[in-house]
Amino acid sequence: MVDFGEILTNIGDFGFFQQVVVLGLTFQCCLLQAFYCSFLFIQSDPERHCNTDWILRADLNLTTDEQLNLTLPRGEDGTFSRCQMFVPVDWGIDTIREYGLNETTGGQHGWVYYSTLYEATIVTDFDLVCERANMAGAVQTVFMGGKFIGSLIFGPAAESFGRRRTTLLPVVLLLIFVAVSGLSPNFYGYLVSQFIVGSAYGGYKINAVVLATEWMGINKRSLPSCLSQLFGALGQCAIACLVYGIRDWRTAQYVLAGAQAFVFIYIWWIPESARWLLGHGRNFEANELICKVAAINKKHIPENLLLKITGNQEVQSGGIKTLFSSTVLVKYFFIISFTWFSLNLGYYCLILNVGNFGLSIFLVQFLFGITEVPAHLLCILVLKFVGRRKSLISILLTAGCVCLFTLVFAEDNAVVVTSLVTTGKLFLNWGSSICMIYIQGLFPTSVRQTAVGLGFTVCRVAGFLSPLLNMLAIYRHSIPIVFFSSLIVISGALVLLLPETSTIELPDSTDEAEDNRNITTSKSANDSNMAENSSTKSTKF
Repeated sequence: MVDFGEILTNIGDFGFFQQVVVLGLTFQCCLLQAFYCSFLFIQSDPERHCNTDWILRADLNLTTDEQLNLTLPRGEDGTFSRCQMFVPVDWGIDTIREYGLNETTGGQHGWVYYSTLYEATIVTDFDLVCERANMAGAVQTVFMGGKFIGSLIFGPAAESFGRRRTTLLPVVLLLIFVAVSGLSPNFYGYLVSQFIVGSAYGGYKINAVVLATEWMGINKRSLPSCLSQLFGALGQCAIACLVYGIRDWRTAQYVLAGAQAFVFIYIWWIPESARWLLGHGRNFEANELICKVAAINKKHIPENLLLKITGNQEVQSGGIKTLFSSTVLVKYFFIISFTWFSLNLGYYCLILNVGNFGLSIFLVQFLFGITEVPAHLLCILVLKFVGRRKSLISILLTAGCVCLFTLVFAEDNAVVVTSLVTTGKLFLNWGSSICMIYIQGLFPTSVRQTAVGLGFTVCRVAGFLSPLLNMLAIYRHSIPIVFFSSLIVISGALVLLLPETSTIELPDSTDEAEDNRNITTSKSANDSNMAENSSTKSTKF
């Protein structure tokens, strides 16, 4: 099979074509983060009382104070009940005033909200309070469940149907169902639309990053993953600004749908991965595409290379069976997936708890995003000079220690706790970026998308479990942090068993992927021998 690294060298491994493709595919990640806004900015326990307008049938001239005094019971502290009301009766107003009402019930005609931070949220529109209060948390779980299913379906599907198709379909689904979410007449319609949005979210991110990476040369291979995370960080800043300016969640959904329409327009010009086409024996299509890329990058392709591309190529078998038939690939998959799971469990435990750090939710969300921007820019340089393995180990140990350090300070020390949590989240996100880059270099083209898809699926399990882990904080607030921080530190030790891939071309076959381990081992041995020889020469001198 023709070496695709040789093809990229001749057509340009980071020319104008690659720059446009990477920018076009990663810009969507800015919007992906914004899709959290409808269930993240909700003020889960707003000031309220039951709607008791039924009594106005007895007397339309009642003042608000009289209406509340006659229809709402009071608690032990003397305030009106937020979840109970007196059972409506068909008496006259004089009878009600004389005898009063004693039998209580839950809200029968909705609630009246006041002194709220937002004009409208899913909590106030769908009355997710009192006995339905846990429904708001269920939205997070449903969304994470959607991301899990999306990763599980779209990842392996990309091996059979191509990277491009499985990138385009999520874009279409996002455009439709982000708007549908804003139009939902009831909570269950909203839940279904959020599940589909989550599925499209999970499907897009894994396929878009891999599609962009497969057009990159060795030196620029980390760029798509880092840029996707960078745009994600900017998206977190944008979500804080969006909801701060637009306090109605439905209006915010329509704005996001409009932005998604922009992506929908240009995404159709993104081509298929030539590496995938060659791996599936579609050589003439790959040849035509490679010639177009060379023309865009203003490069000339040697005739002998074109003959290699159009010649008969071995079709590589792929899929889950191939991935798990190699003990080396299974070991790689277990380690990188466990690491990714640990990082995402910590990350989502923190961001889904954004309103509980004692500061303004808008400020915390903005800080969460803006502090990641320099980290992802720095990530590109660090990976180039330090490598994947050393970088990931350092970040895992640092992230785990920083998160554990938050337990030293009292919960009411909002500024310090928020600063430490923001720092910890920065390293967690940075580690996830490296995992995304690392996993693509560990597996061959024939199973790369399957490995990435299953890896993302494991991550979505972490996202799915994070709201449940956060619930354990009611017993002791340190339980979630201690649990995910311990897993992160353990991951740091396991990464020592992975090979370094920063200076190796993306493998196109299982044999090449397994040989990467031998290359790394040989390189380490050679380095040791060189150091030993140097030491001997110095001693003799």
